[in-house]
Amino acid sequence: MTQTFVVDVPGARLAGEVSGNGPVVVFLHAGIADRRMWRTEMDRLSIDHRVIAYGRRGFGKSEARERSFSHVDDLIAVLDHNRAERAVLVGCSQGGRIAIDLALMHPERVSALVLVAPAVTGAPSPATYPPSIAAHIEELESAEEDQDLDRVNELEAWFWLDGPSSQEGRVQGPLRDLFLDMNSIALHHPEIGEERSRPAALPRIGQLGMPVLTIWGDLDFEHIQRRSAEIAATAPKGEAFLIAGTAHLPNLEQPDLFNDRLRAFLDKAGF
Repeated sequence: MTQTFVVDVPGARLAGEVSGNGPVVVFLHAGIADRRMWRTEMDRLSIDHRVIAYGRRGFGKSEARERSFSHVDDLIAVLDHNRAERAVLVGCSQGGRIAIDLALMHPERVSALVLVAPAVTGAPSPATYPPSIAAHIEELESAEEDQDLDRVNELEAWFWLDGPSSQEGRVQGPLRDLFLDMNSIALHHPEIGEERSRPAALPRIGQLGMPVLTIWGDLDFEHIQRRSAEIAATAPKGEAFLIAGTAHLPNLEQPDLFNDRLRAFLDKAGF
């Protein structure tokens, strides 16, 4: 049975849900989504795991006002609220960045990491993009300057759901509707303040002693694909899994394949 919860942290109320019993798995959503991106994973793993998902500040049903904050501190608060001393962290994109940061700061709280097209604290942005992608980025920046949030949402769906080199609208139907709804909430939320800085994580990936699985799609940005492969190669217990024909959210595009690989990784790691 799924139960909802709210965690009060300085400047925010984080809304989440928990279900099942067994080893704890916490799902951390991407910066263009909310906890709903993990519906299938939550349903399937709750059979024999205790699964938790929550919305970060300004995402989904979570509330926030503008002030400095730490996503890592917020995650610890969620773990503590749910009496989870240790957990497997499954993080996509910015959720992956937060998972890595917590694993480096408090490795005793993290059993294993599943990083889906992860961002990484301290990783540089590409100096250049292919001309076609650069033109789309310029269009996005123009829409942001004009505060045309509907167009921003559409362009971000192109980049992150379809893939930056794919035809706009490659992914249609309920999945696109879900993306646009999740991302629209974040785009229209008032400013939440500035996240406090953390030490660069990229040079310290080799310090991750727990099992690490990275997953990514071959339609994602090239630098994200390279980063995902490099993390798997650098982490002492790293594994890599490429899901062909998907972009930045492979679990939504290929849920069966994603969940089979996630289950196999957890079983192998003893969770």
